[in-house]
Amino acid sequence: MDVLTLLGHPVRLRIVHALRGDRMLTTAQLGALLPDVSKATVYRHVDLLAGGGVLEVAGEQRVRGAVERTYRLRKERASIDQTAIARLTPDDHRRGFAAATAALVAEFDAYLSRDEADPVEDLVGYRQHAVWLDRDELLAMIDGMRQAIAPALANAPAPGRTRYLLSPILFPSED
Repeated sequence: MDVLTLLGHPVRLRIVHALRGDRMLTTAQLGALLPDVSKATVYRHVDLLAGGGVLEVAGEQRVRGAVERTYRLRKERASIDQTAIARLTPDDHRRGFAAATAALVAEFDAYLSRDEADPVEDLVGYRQHAVWLDRDELLAMIDGMRQAIAPALANAPAPGRTRYLLSPILFPSED
C-alpha cells in the first residue's frame, strides 16, 4: 500500500497525529487516545501503518504472556513529498482532504467528549478568514506561518505543556 493510501484514511491519520512529536506509544495507549475507535480497528490500522513502513517498532515487552509493542513514527514515511503532490489528481486531493477533515472532526469530538474539556480556558479556536493576496504576498504569508510554527514543532512534552493540534488549511476561493 502506498503512503497516500495509508495516510488517506481518517483513523490511520489520527494514529499518525497521535505519534507526532517523537512520541512512542503502544497500541493500547493509541486506543486510549482514540476512544471512539474500537480496539480491533486500532490494531488493524496500526498493523497496516507498520507494514507500510510509516510506523516502526521502538520496543517490545512481555505483558501477561503476550508481546506488547511500542511504536514510533517514521517521519520520512509519514508525509507526501512535493513531487508526489504534484502528481495528485483532483480526486486524490478530494480524498486526502476528506480524510484530513474527517480526522480533524473526530479529534475535536474526542476533545469535547473529555470531562475536563473547556474550550474557553483551552483557547480553542476555529475561524476562517478571507484575505486578498498576490502570489508574492501569499508566499510571504506562508513563510511567516512556517517561521511561527516550526520552532513549536520541536517542543518536547514537559510539565505544564499541553499538546495542541494545529491544522492550517489554505486554498483560493471564488473572486
